[in-house]
Amino acid sequence: MALFSKLREKLKSSLSIFSRKAEAAVEPVHEIKEETQQEKPREPEAKKIIAPEKKHAPSEKKTEKVKPTEKHPPGMICDDKKGICIPVELAELQKPKAETKSKEQQKEPAPKEKSTKQEEKIQSEPVKEEKKSIFTKAKEFITTRTLSEEQFTELFGPLERVLLESNVALDVVDKIKEDLKQKLVNRPLPRNLEQVVQQSLKDSLATIVTDSKDILQYVSKKQFVIAFFGINGSGKTTTIAKIAHLMKDAGKSCVIAAGDTFRAAAIQQLEEHGQKLGIRVIKHNYGADAAAVGFDAIKFAEKNNIDVVLIDTAGRLHSDSNLMDELKKIVRVTKPDLKIFVGESITGNDCIEQAEKFNSQIGIDGIILTKADIDDKGGTALSISFVTQKPILYVGTGQEYDDLTLFNRDLVLKNLGLA
Repeated sequence: MALFSKLREKLKSSLSIFSRKAEAAVEPVHEIKEETQQEKPREPEAKKIIAPEKKHAPSEKKTEKVKPTEKHPPGMICDDKKGICIPVELAELQKPKAETKSKEQQKEPAPKEKSTKQEEKIQSEPVKEEKKSIFTKAKEFITTRTLSEEQFTELFGPLERVLLESNVALDVVDKIKEDLKQKLVNRPLPRNLEQVVQQSLKDSLATIVTDSKDILQYVSKKQFVIAFFGINGSGKTTTIAKIAHLMKDAGKSCVIAAGDTFRAAAIQQLEEHGQKLGIRVIKHNYGADAAAVGFDAIKFAEKNNIDVVLIDTAGRLHSDSNLMDELKKIVRVTKPDLKIFVGESITGNDCIEQAEKFNSQIGIDGIILTKADIDDKGGTALSISFVTQKPILYVGTGQEYDDLTLFNRDLVLKNLGLA
């Protein structure tokens, strides 16, 4: 299947280029220097602790005891160097004062010195912690880099062009961009950047592409009515035949209402499919009321105990107000249990526009995309479900009755090389 084949190759190349440029855009060495200069907190200046000046006792003239000799007068103490002699009584009076002051000199500075050591210890502790945090921050910055928002916007430009050229809707591109931005901008860039980018894209698609269930799981009662809408040439009639074949294989009986009474040969085309499949086709003449054809088909199903009614409708132009009024009447009269829009995947944004129009006018329940086998871009399949908030049920992959593939998230990821 060609679906996403071209987009897959472009995405692979673009994601690789994006990752390499993101790596090159960040200059870790330069940023480390700036980080160190800007964020490095100033170390608190250690308080200068001025030790109190030791109060020295006033200098006094020391006297030496000199044993009395024959030269010294009795009862006197003499200093031979200074040539001074003082009475013994006076020397005894001065002795206690000198000893007391010398003891005070030893005791006073002791507690001061002890408190000074404690203060120095307290002041030094936060400085060590600060240095440690700076080192840790610098180490983290060496191993991690960050990407600014401006850098990201510039780098995403080429990837954005690839997505838009592949018919991916702008809303979807913005969603992918925002998700990737949340993962990369102002966050530490890991070593395996390309893997992170791919994972981000994969996560985005997981929210953009919704899983759907098989149409058979919707058929919950007798006379289950399914109406098909879409413009002419989209493959609507062939898709109805494929669904009829699917029902028959599942053991469900069905009838087809040829409600496109406007397009030439539309009724004959359905009759041919009915003959091949062995399924009854209810028809009126061209120009007849399409709602009446659908009503008759439902009554036929009730009478013959048929499980499913498939209603074809006209599809002139999705902007034709007369057509939309006709389709609204069909919905009012037949009250379909499931309203399915059928669109060509290769028409890109035109298909998305059509689906939005039909959804706003009649309220579709699901989507079938045709010609996916020749759609190598795949942007429609990525976008239409997100824009309309309706699931894609199937994709048509050929002209045979079995060429109908159940659409799901795994199919998208596999075809995009992201599984």
